[in-house]
Amino acid sequence: MDVRPTIASFAPTMWGNTFTSFSADMNKVQEEYAEAIEALKEDARSLLVAKGNRTADRLILIDTFERLGVAYHFEQEIEDQLQDIFKLHSETEDDYDLFITALQFRLLRQHRHFVSSRVFDKFMSEDNKLKETLKDDVKGLLSLYEAAHLKIHGEAILEEAVVFTTHHLKLILQQSDQSPLQDQVKRALQQSLHRGVSRIETRHYISFYERDDSKNELLLKLAKLDFNYVQNLYKKELHELARWWNEVDLKSKLPYARDRLVESYFWGVAIHFKPQDSYARLAVGKSIQIIATINDTYDRYATLEEADLFNEILERWDINEIDGLPNYMKIVYKFILSIYDDYEIEASKQGKSYAVSYAKETVKQLCKAYNKVQKWAMGQQTPTFEEYVANMMFTSSIYLILSSTIPGMKSASKQTIDWLMGEPKIVSASATIGRYSNDLGSYERENKGGRLPTAVRCYMKQYGVSKEEALDEFVELVEDAWKDLNTEWITETSVVPKDMAEQLLNVARASEVTYVNRQDGYSDPETYLAPQLVALFVNPILI
Repeated sequence: MDVRPTIASFAPTMWGNTFTSFSADMNKVQEEYAEAIEALKEDARSLLVAKGNRTADRLILIDTFERLGVAYHFEQEIEDQLQDIFKLHSETEDDYDLFITALQFRLLRQHRHFVSSRVFDKFMSEDNKLKETLKDDVKGLLSLYEAAHLKIHGEAILEEAVVFTTHHLKLILQQSDQSPLQDQVKRALQQSLHRGVSRIETRHYISFYERDDSKNELLLKLAKLDFNYVQNLYKKELHELARWWNEVDLKSKLPYARDRLVESYFWGVAIHFKPQDSYARLAVGKSIQIIATINDTYDRYATLEEADLFNEILERWDINEIDGLPNYMKIVYKFILSIYDDYEIEASKQGKSYAVSYAKETVKQLCKAYNKVQKWAMGQQTPTFEEYVANMMFTSSIYLILSSTIPGMKSASKQTIDWLMGEPKIVSASATIGRYSNDLGSYERENKGGRLPTAVRCYMKQYGVSKEEALDEFVELVEDAWKDLNTEWITETSVVPKDMAEQLLNVARASEVTYVNRQDGYSDPETYLAPQLVALFVNPILI
């Protein structure tokens, strides 16, 4: 007998009608913000390119622009500055303290300039350990902690730096001092900068910076105006998405599926935060909701016979075959096809019709991969870890997410798609971080009843280890994948556009933030993710 899985329902969305209405005065407000931002930008640019600034001052200023979230207005100026700093670094031996040495290292690596970790040799003692005297340099420790997260394979000094700085920064937090620097330490230990979602980190940093005695009032004002301006764009897009979602009305038609539209859109912001990237943000938001709906259909509702039928009909991608499906699957099928009808129109308009067949293929691949997981589950069969990993590139959903943005990316081409289809290492690294982070975050929920095969369960069975041992091993596997990703990001010189490589870095960041500390912030956002989304999407900054 073909059995339908019985699993408890997800909680309804926590957002209610938060984004269903939109102020009629918003356009006027946005115009005022835009004018105020433009008035400050020239003075900010002058600060950035001022002649005679010492290298250390230039690095601090660039870092401030980036952390305040306004660097995207000055991308070329910043790149020119860093190119110059990189050249100087290559030609001379720097004699900087720990704070500046680590800051330079981090900024150059973040901008794809390779700097050797040997720059930290001068802070090592004779026994090849970091000098204990560094423990009193809070700014230096914090700077080194953030820099060490750009480590690649074989950098023992940075491996030690993470352990050393984490230990001493935790001790610093035990002190009673409530300074902006201590707040930064606390935030860094919660979420490292390199692996964080830029707009969330901007929101935190603005609150630290405005309490800093050395702050630049012009930059602070620009950052606040810019944050609110961009937040209003997000609110408008969420309003559009909410209207679309209500018209589709899957939440009443498919009660077993997660209604997580705001959390899905968050991934769009994590991957493409800039104002001009509206299409990509909305496309990612819709694609994540598609993924959740398909995932829940296979994991939580469909029988094996129904899932096989769905795959067979989806393969032919023909709306005329819809009557062969059970009623609830007709809804899923029509939902998918309608999204990709719109995709085809936009791709054609942008001269990217070549992307359509690839985008559809990513949906088919995802469904086949979920179907395989379902067969393992229904057969009460735990696959080998190798079998699970082989299926993981598709269940990570990375190809569907990336393909969704192509019509909105000017730099994307047929060559970009060919490159993606070759499964380059940067793609597999990002997919690994996403899949394993998801498995770590959702393990407890998905393991209830022992039905769904997760990476953790497969690993435990194959290697005869405890749950905690397996979970610890997966934390290490994620760390290794970050090293792979960093290596590809910093040293990759192929023809792939920078913004495509940046997408892959940002997908990993979205995964890290959503599933941090083994939590499933997507399915159960209330505790950890929701307060950050409120700061990002709901509450403006007081100016």
